[in-house]
Amino acid sequence: AIAFVHSGKLGRVRMAKAWAYLPNAPLLAAKPDAPVPAGVNYDMWLGPAPLRPFNPNRFHYTFRWFWEYGGGTMTDWGVHLMDMAILGMKAGAPRSVMSAGGMYAFPNSAAETPDTQTAFFDYGDFSIQWEHSLAIGNGLYGRQTAVAFIGENGTLVVDRGNWEVIPEKKADGFKMEAVPMTPASDKGLSKHAANLIDCIKDRSKTPNCTIEAAANTAIICQMGNIAHRTGSKITWDAAKNRFNVAEANNLVTPVYRAPWKLPSRV
Repeated sequence: AIAFVHSGKLGRVRMAKAWAYLPNAPLLAAKPDAPVPAGVNYDMWLGPAPLRPFNPNRFHYTFRWFWEYGGGTMTDWGVHLMDMAILGMKAGAPRSVMSAGGMYAFPNSAAETPDTQTAFFDYGDFSIQWEHSLAIGNGLYGRQTAVAFIGENGTLVVDRGNWEVIPEKKADGFKMEAVPMTPASDKGLSKHAANLIDCIKDRSKTPNCTIEAAANTAIICQMGNIAHRTGSKITWDAAKNRFNVAEANNLVTPVYRAPWKLPSRV
């Protein structure tokens, strides 16, 4: 699918969209603090995050809905889907980012991260957009989680299982031939996991996805959250690794709880 995007057949691609509509996401009801479960080193589990009483909502799986430990759906699903959008568009850091959203589905949720969110990444001559909504399953193009590359000749829609091309219409027909629903050519997810395990076992091997590519995707997803949390359009200076908004820069690196320290070099 990405090779097709790069082939130029779609024409100039001015926009890519990635989304996650997750219909089975439940309300995260508030729970009282509780004793630390047996066998859990809670201090180590918290790491550099602030020390606070143990709460089951902030533990395994649902920890991702709290800013001290995760970035919500924007980073949870975003790194998987935005990765495809970024790869297809050969995108680095965006010029600017805007985001809006909130707790629209579950206003009484104990979670902190938005259950509904849109983020817009401007690259000057194209854009990448992200959107997610919990408790709704009718995503774009009939898919709950996917990516669309919207070109002047047609739109390619891809998810983890298959892809298709929907041609643009013109007065006497279509601007290109349609590509019917095409299954994935191989078990990419299984190969990805196997590659990780191989690299752990044999350090002479390298991952299929480079550290630089993974970091780029993670950073862009974090940019979406930082724009949301500041409520501002933020501009990124790639040379200085800085935003133009002080509040945004303050969110880049959290305050580490002693004795944890972020090394200047790894």
